[in-house]
Amino acid sequence: MNLANKLTIIRICIIPFYVLFIELNTFYSNVFALILFCIASVTDFFDGHIARKNKITTSLGIFLDPIADKLLISAAFICFVGIPVLGIASWMVITIVSREILIVGLRSFAAYKNIIVPAEQLGKIKTTLQTIVIVIIMMVLILDIYLITPNNHKDIILVYILKKIPFWLTLFTTIFTFFSGISYILKYKKILQ
Repeated sequence: MNLANKLTIIRICIIPFYVLFIELNTFYSNVFALILFCIASVTDFFDGHIARKNKITTSLGIFLDPIADKLLISAAFICFVGIPVLGIASWMVITIVSREILIVGLRSFAAYKNIIVPAEQLGKIKTTLQTIVIVIIMMVLILDIYLITPNNHKDIILVYILKKIPFWLTLFTTIFTFFSGISYILKYKKILQ
């Protein structure tokens, strides 16, 4: 197994620990979850870079890499729904996760027909946007826990703003994710015939 594939597997293995820490929802567990998410996101960059640079792209890597990405992003957004202070609606996360599953299904069906569906630029932007939004939401979560203390009433406006950021960022991400999925389906609809 080459280094790129090992990095992809490391990313998949990080996910349960990320979920565990985010579910604990304390200041320190959220900091650890953020660190793990950032490490997993960095492995996403490096596994593809290493595979292309060294020309060691494998069938396993082509299969696992997008699944690892989608598992990480989906796990993060699903965990956010369970944290009421973030105010992220389940329909948004269902839309995001559904798009990811549909595109994996489209790619799998295309592979069955010996057609390669490459990553589109819009899809890459979508993944980058999702990653940045997740990091920002986690930072808001950490700040929210830090700012809401029994003796801290002077930052009420800041806390109010922080509470609105996750909803609006996720809404924007949901819309962008939805339209990037529609773009894929329209471009490759001939595969489904």
